[in-house]
Amino acid sequence: MSAAHILVVDDEPDIRELIKEILEDEQYLVSVAANGAEARQALIERRPDLILLDVWMPDIDGISLLKEWHESDNQAPPVVVMSGHGTVETAVEATRLGAYDFLEKPLSMAKLLLTIRHALDDYSLRRENQGLRRQVQPLGRPLGKSPVMTTLRDQAEKVALTDAWVLLLGEPGVGKRLIAHLIHNLSNRRDGEYVEVGVATIVPANAVVELFGEERDDRVRYGLLEQADGGSLFLNEVADMDFDLQTRLASALQGQSFVRVGGSSVVNIDIRVIASSHKDLHEEMRMGRFREDLFYLLNVVPVTVPALRQHREDITDLLSYYVDFFVDSDALPYRSFSVAAQNCLRNYAWPGNVRELKSIVHRLLILGAGETIEIDEVNAVLGTRSPVTQQGSGIDFDLPLRQAREQFEKTYIEHQLRITAGNVSQVAKLAGIERTHLYRKMKALGINPKESSK
Repeated sequence: MSAAHILVVDDEPDIRELIKEILEDEQYLVSVAANGAEARQALIERRPDLILLDVWMPDIDGISLLKEWHESDNQAPPVVVMSGHGTVETAVEATRLGAYDFLEKPLSMAKLLLTIRHALDDYSLRRENQGLRRQVQPLGRPLGKSPVMTTLRDQAEKVALTDAWVLLLGEPGVGKRLIAHLIHNLSNRRDGEYVEVGVATIVPANAVVELFGEERDDRVRYGLLEQADGGSLFLNEVADMDFDLQTRLASALQGQSFVRVGGSSVVNIDIRVIASSHKDLHEEMRMGRFREDLFYLLNVVPVTVPALRQHREDITDLLSYYVDFFVDSDALPYRSFSVAAQNCLRNYAWPGNVRELKSIVHRLLILGAGETIEIDEVNAVLGTRSPVTQQGSGIDFDLPLRQAREQFEKTYIEHQLRITAGNVSQVAKLAGIERTHLYRKMKALGINPKESSK
């Protein structure tokens, strides 16, 4: 992983050079700027991990720059404000606008270095926590004692020790995101950023800006590729990416460089790419939907994550794990599975894999009663599951993908409303989405919660 990059903005050349020399001795990468204009240009040239910012400069004051940066970038790096003529009011204003700390000149170099370390650690922790909240990933590594899961963990640990790019293959719900995060956490890039790109969720009109960033006037927006510099980029379900975007991405990944939208300067990056797909990429290439050059870039080390039906012996451990997880996370009453209930679930087909198992455990804890989950309760849940998960699904597979997806979503939501007696809050929790988003989706699909619960 590359060293942290610090931008020093100060109009006094002696201070700039002194700080630069000291920070370089500490193995940081350092850029300098003498005024606001140079600072803006430095931000365009390279995204820093931390900014040391003087307040009083000839063209624009540091407080105005701080406000500008935090308004234009919600992932702005930490800023430590420095001033030889600071007041309490200035320090308060800087803190209110998002500054990590305020240091008075003349600077204590020991205090400066300590503040920089704390600021970088705090920023890294905040980014990691934000990523964990987005993933809502309870497991740290794949669970199970079966041979296939032991092999999978061994593969992940071996590839993590290298910097090779990885392509994770497997059905939806098997845990490809979990493996991607595990590889990053075990690698020498673990202290760098882990940036996940949910390819299917990117709005096509915004996709290029979201990935590659944008320059407009003196402002710069850093894209996801740049945010992953020095760390790992996870392209989740990469086969869903627009073909034209694949072309641009392949070029950027091949050269580890690109130009932002509206920009002219080349941005160099150092990232490890982990990609995933539940589709047959060879078939996607044959049909002209996936670029061969991108496939060969990503397919350095292919790793297949097995379906749950391939390691049924791990189901008992998974059931116990998710019971404990939801008891802790949602304060639900503890319930154990009877042997008969466990045996029934071990013989279930699990079309939704571990994701489906997690959902079923959650539902049984929320809606059931009693200390033990018996086979009748399990059969009732499996027997009333949406026909989408069974043979003869009722979904018209000749429909275009968008219409088929809407048909599935409507069936799924109406089913959840029936089993929760129309409780929208419980449906939102079971589906793993915000309640306001669920209301919007029901309105778009023409679902009436009261009628669908009957």
